[in-house]
Amino acid sequence: MQRRDFLKLSVGTVAAAAVASRAGAQGALKEIRIGYQKNGVLVITRQQAALEKHFSAQGIEVKWVEFSSGPPMMEAMNVGSVDYGAVGDSPPVFAQAAGAAIVYAAAQPIVNGQGILVPRDSSIRAIADLKGKRIGFTKGSSAHNVVVQTLEKAGLTYADITPVYLTPPDAGPAFANGSIDAWAIWDPYFAIGETKQNGRILINARDVTKTNSFFIANRDFAGKHGAILQQIVDVTATSAKWAERHRDEVAASLAAITGVPLDIQTVAARRAGFAVVPVTDDIVTTQQGVADRFAKLGLIPKSIQIRDIVWRNPAA
Repeated sequence: MQRRDFLKLSVGTVAAAAVASRAGAQGALKEIRIGYQKNGVLVITRQQAALEKHFSAQGIEVKWVEFSSGPPMMEAMNVGSVDYGAVGDSPPVFAQAAGAAIVYAAAQPIVNGQGILVPRDSSIRAIADLKGKRIGFTKGSSAHNVVVQTLEKAGLTYADITPVYLTPPDAGPAFANGSIDAWAIWDPYFAIGETKQNGRILINARDVTKTNSFFIANRDFAGKHGAILQQIVDVTATSAKWAERHRDEVAASLAAITGVPLDIQTVAARRAGFAVVPVTDDIVTTQQGVADRFAKLGLIPKSIQIRDIVWRNPAA
């Protein structure tokens, strides 16, 4: 992914929104922009208004921005129109390689909730059967990493398949109508494909590799507002602890916020991992493996060091 492609949203309305939002904001922070997708702890945090309640006494407004996947969120965060958000393992790798202004603020080990689907009556029964097939996934997403590592597990190469780069909203119909042979995706789309689009799980990501998701912050925001960032992480972690103990209520919250049906979000919530943890050395090592693999395949333009952009709270 070339820098000019990655930063394509840095012009026009996105940049204008970032400038307008921060215009004149030389004093105390007045606004925090949170990027979220249709799953995960941040949806719960939003539904509970946990950040709003926490920051109201400080006179800070919380705004929420929904994204269909991680890559466009990283683009928005790079230009400063989003301060904090949750993504899978691959988007920050592509973003860092493109020079984006981001840092890793916290991590979330994933228990389940992503993998590769094939049609229920497909002749694809094993990973090796993916050779020569069209696999749909979002470029630069966590699903991208799942595809690469799944192929490696069967001794296949990236050149052995035809990647079809699709956003989740586009990939779902393509999978349902047979335009792609397999779909690498995460919840709740994973659950939708499995339960509503006649999908069969070929492989769960957990059976292929150790994966993590991450809470990412804009680098300038982290540098100027480290204490606020730590509070955001702490509130997120508190919501995560609640979610671990109340999965049915989590499903109801996810359905209410995202509009994804309750039965789908119930499947997703019951197999999800919610814990929010620091970015440990072990997590950095795992994420470095993702980056090194993408660099070796030429999927990112240069090698990177994950450790270089891990945020550490100066007050800790």
